[in-house]
Amino acid sequence: MSSSSETVAAFEPREAAPAALSPTRPFYWSLRRELWEYRAIYMAPLIVAGLAMFGFLIRIVQLPHLVRETASLTPLQQSLALGAPFAIVAVSIAGAGLIVGFFYCLGALYNERRDRSILFWKSLPVSNVTTVLSKVAVALVVLPVVVLAIALATQLVMLLLGSAALAANGMSPSILWSHWPFLKMSLVMIYAVVVMTLWYAPICGWLLLVSSWARSMAILWAVLPPLGLCIAERVAVDTHYLFSLLDYRLSGFLSEAVYYKKGARLEDPLALLTPLHFLSSPGLWVGLALAAVFVAGAIWLRRNREPI
Repeated sequence: MSSSSETVAAFEPREAAPAALSPTRPFYWSLRRELWEYRAIYMAPLIVAGLAMFGFLIRIVQLPHLVRETASLTPLQQSLALGAPFAIVAVSIAGAGLIVGFFYCLGALYNERRDRSILFWKSLPVSNVTTVLSKVAVALVVLPVVVLAIALATQLVMLLLGSAALAANGMSPSILWSHWPFLKMSLVMIYAVVVMTLWYAPICGWLLLVSSWARSMAILWAVLPPLGLCIAERVAVDTHYLFSLLDYRLSGFLSEAVYYKKGARLEDPLALLTPLHFLSSPGLWVGLALAAVFVAGAIWLRRNREPI
């Protein structure tokens, strides 16, 4: 009797042992959730790239005539005239990325508290550290990579279309490529994106901190206190140290990461880059330290702050 019971038990289905959860799995799915909920991360740069491409298609009709007109100009003037559309595309897409990043960070933790979805997300086996760091990764890693990829792809398509237009008019496409050296300018753009990402990290951290704390009008709490302190300093002691610090944080990366002497030749754009000077600047490391403090504060507030 016991042997038959053992035989039946041997053929009965057994429950599978639960698979161990990889420590990176929650972080991966948190990133997926952010990209699914905030499609503007890639849609906004794509829209700007599409509009820029539309404008270039209109301009391309006049491109052979423009090349003939610039033949009598100096090499620098030719580069400025023929390379302007590509520079405008890069700046426009980067600007769209900055705007998206600003509003993403500002709403990343505020929105989930306002619509009370934080109660659902906190019920999942995902820590507050993982959740906040996934949002930091989206703002400081995913978004810059998306912006860079879209900008480079758009410029490459523009170069190919411009080359086809010149070849169709019996002109050498090398004229266009020589005034916008794609490989060198790609390195410049990669450098610029990395520099801006590191330099704006404390702003990202500050916005996430405000997003996790504010109960209403998060954008006012993010913008007005710094501006208010600058105004108060100016009125009280007639100095502008805080405003200089704010201005340095917004645009100081240009003086730290690029060196240009008036009258210098621009044949080699890589010669203008100063990565060692940028990496050794105190403003970079102080900013990164502040970013770490702000992110740590955002994690603590997400753990303890109640829904709105």
